[in-house]
Amino acid sequence: MVMAAPDAIHGQDSSPTASASLIQLESRRELFIDKYLIDSLEGLSLKLHEPKPTPPMTEPANDMEYGTIIRDGDLFRMYTRDGRGAKFDGDDKEVTRYCESRDGIHWTKPTLNLVELDGSKENNVILKEAPFCHNFAPFLDENPTAPKESRFKALAGTVKSGLFAFHSNDGIHWSKLRNAPVIQYTKEYAFDSQNVAFWSADEGAYVCYFRHFLDGKLRSICRTTSKDFVHWTEPTPMRPNLPNEHLYTSLAHPYFNAPHITISTPTRFHPERGESTDILFMTARGDQPFDRTFRQAFLRPGLDPNRWGNRSNYAAWHIVQTGPTEMSIYVTPFRRFTLRLDGFASLHADADQGRMTTKPFTMTGDELHLNASTSAGGFVRAEITDAQGTPIPGFSFSDSEPLVGDSVDTIVRWKPTSDLSALIGKPIRLRLELLDADVFAIQFLRRKAATD
Repeated sequence: MVMAAPDAIHGQDSSPTASASLIQLESRRELFIDKYLIDSLEGLSLKLHEPKPTPPMTEPANDMEYGTIIRDGDLFRMYTRDGRGAKFDGDDKEVTRYCESRDGIHWTKPTLNLVELDGSKENNVILKEAPFCHNFAPFLDENPTAPKESRFKALAGTVKSGLFAFHSNDGIHWSKLRNAPVIQYTKEYAFDSQNVAFWSADEGAYVCYFRHFLDGKLRSICRTTSKDFVHWTEPTPMRPNLPNEHLYTSLAHPYFNAPHITISTPTRFHPERGESTDILFMTARGDQPFDRTFRQAFLRPGLDPNRWGNRSNYAAWHIVQTGPTEMSIYVTPFRRFTLRLDGFASLHADADQGRMTTKPFTMTGDELHLNASTSAGGFVRAEITDAQGTPIPGFSFSDSEPLVGDSVDTIVRWKPTSDLSALIGKPIRLRLELLDADVFAIQFLRRKAATD
């Protein structure tokens, strides 16, 4: 039996503001990775969740150096640099290797017979061309107008060469789009790290985040965009660094479950501490600055002493779904960590009850879905108000059936009805009340769409 939730709220931090701008939420999934939706928190906080290590894989891919993981339907593709004793960035000894998996756990190293290496083509090498194997970074192009021969694209290059554009129809056979760099940047030392690009549906453009030296002092991140992957805008320094903080990579990419949100797991580099590294978590929306709600490490080097050296604690580019309730993050040399679906961060309540109120928004769904987890004694309740904060009859906390349990997709119920269709297009707010619980994401969906 679910007990009625008490009404006392402790630790009020702020109050709703009726003048908050109206958000066009529509049917998007929104994650509690920042305060984009939040107008006020009372006794609640935003909590960053730590990825959990999995046992070492019995059939691993190659060790990752500037690794990339792509989920292409039911196939997982991995690309990595093999330095082969290279003495400098862009050394002609470097090659790019390719591995595959059907589950993201058990990997094969296919014999591709493409590139001769040490007198044989019986290997999984897809590229051997200096200086591009140093940081070859491919992605699956989601641009609906991209031709089939350019289904995959990549950027690669070093400080001296600039960034060259590559394309492929199958992710294995690659060629240059043109025999000249498509991105150059001479204001600060740039490009000697993993430089990443993707198609942004919200912006209708390709976006590239590349490494540069901010003001000639700190390793940092620049951004540029393109309509055709060849002609790029003047790069803009993003300046996400905290004081004296070096960000060695960005690894920015659209989150697969909410592609309007850019997820970034940059490497934070500590040159004064033996060049040790840890992995951070940042987000961005469109061309806006990176959000630094969470300043602490997302992934620490941990107990393994081998992960405390230079280049020994880097995440691979792209976080991918590896199960109905699970997503995976791959880390050097080749380790897999997991989080629950949408589980980067949450709206969090400890043993004291608290509330969250959103900014005003409009939506297009008739059901409210939550990704949420409670303890056996905890709960989540929901209330919908008008834009001024007055509860809408039938959708108040007293009408809400408390959610108790753990699910990546559960529907909020009110008595006597949970049909929100009368509220579609109207300015409303959502209030959530939590006790010993976490809410990771919300989404307003139509019942038909939810079952398709």
